[in-house]
Amino acid sequence: PVQVPRCGSMFTVFFSPEPVRDFSSARKCDLARFRRYFQGMLARGIYLPPSQFECCFVSAAHDDGAVEETVSAAEEVFREI
Repeated sequence: PVQVPRCGSMFTVFFSPEPVRDFSSARKCDLARFRRYFQGMLARGIYLPPSQFECCFVSAAHDDGAVEETVSAAEEVFREI
């Protein structure tokens, strides 16, 4: 189970069956699974914040190709973990 809360162009992946709404609920997430997700993305050339308690930012610098590459890498990593 994965939660992806976002605000505008900021988002974070939390491995939790429950919605993550605050720090207390974020602390209950599967940090070991996040570590595997982070390492899998890094191995595919996708550089994410190394902590589940940080967020990703999408900007105009990310073209369609970069977004597609990131989504494809995430799909592969999700299948692995």
